[in-house]
Amino acid sequence: MTQLQDQLKNVSKTLTNLSRQLESISKKIAKVPAKKAPAKQKAVSKAKTTPKKHVASKAANSKSAAAKGKTVLESVFDVIRRSRNGASIAKLKDKTGLEARQLSNALYKLSRRGRIEAKSRGVYIKSKG
Repeated sequence: MTQLQDQLKNVSKTLTNLSRQLESISKKIAKVPAKKAPAKQKAVSKAKTTPKKHVASKAANSKSAAAKGKTVLESVFDVIRRSRNGASIAKLKDKTGLEARQLSNALYKLSRRGRIEAKSRGVYIKSKG
């Protein structure tokens, strides 16, 4: 039993010494001044010259839907309702002028409301129920 106690005392002393060394090192590190990272250069000139196609196309799309007096959901539903064999995503994009994200959101909402259903992948028809 005494041998085990001696080993535990040695481990304790070693841990105490390591703890002191760690404190000493952390104090030395705290004294060293931190180097500042180089400042990032802003790409202002590039941002100013980039054309804003995305904003213009959204404005044109919203104007076409607003000019007809329809919401996005109504315009997508009308195209699907008028098609005999269902409307593909490409046909919906062409007829409504919507972007992929807007069209995806509209299709999701219409399907959740039970107004349309998927005939096959990427082809939508009016719900029967």
